[in-house]
Amino acid sequence: MICESFQLTIFLIIDCSKNRNQRTFRPKKSAPSGSKGAQLKKHIDATLGSGNLREAVRLPPGEDLHEWLAVNTVDFFNQVNLLYGTLTEFCTPENCPTMTAGPKYEYRWADGVQIKKPIEVSAPKYVEYLMDWIESQLDDESIFPQKLGVAFPSNFNEVVKTIFKRLFRVYAHIYHSHFQKIVSLKEEAHLNTCFKHFILFTCEFGLIDKKELAPLQELIESIIVPC
Repeated sequence: MICESFQLTIFLIIDCSKNRNQRTFRPKKSAPSGSKGAQLKKHIDATLGSGNLREAVRLPPGEDLHEWLAVNTVDFFNQVNLLYGTLTEFCTPENCPTMTAGPKYEYRWADGVQIKKPIEVSAPKYVEYLMDWIESQLDDESIFPQKLGVAFPSNFNEVVKTIFKRLFRVYAHIYHSHFQKIVSLKEEAHLNTCFKHFILFTCEFGLIDKKELAPLQELIESIIVPC
């Protein structure tokens, strides 16, 4: 499974390169270069390579929780960005005029700064806003420190929770609106592995409220032990 996913990831990178003019696709971000960033990234890669996703999400003994959350936040941002990047040709304002996860769930965008009141936007516009917003958080050294010895802010956990909650919405939209296209591209195994890794991590650290998981609850229960 992991070997197949690795091969498919290479395919996705090549495929995504065709869409570099799309604002929703952006170059892969590197892990934070804090005191443990590079070492923790190597640990993630090694444990993922073992095929044990449950082991891969656990905080390594003796490591700082904030460092672990920071490195994984960058990794999951890259994963979701890569997955969605293969769908930009199909997820258009015409095909997806609103950001939905099935008929019961619609997501509106607000960042609390430039857009304070939630607005209805198309799915690709929502993802564009989201990726821009997450990238601005990752690039803000007062939130994700890049220098050795710099402390994480007191609200760091809440920022991370908001990022993961919103990344989940992209997964929910992909599954509800584009899964058949994913199947036709033969990407479903990779999507499912990435989503399982994402959900195991969020459950391990309590990053997403159960009510937010409702659009994909049946899928979540079918592939992992419920949170």
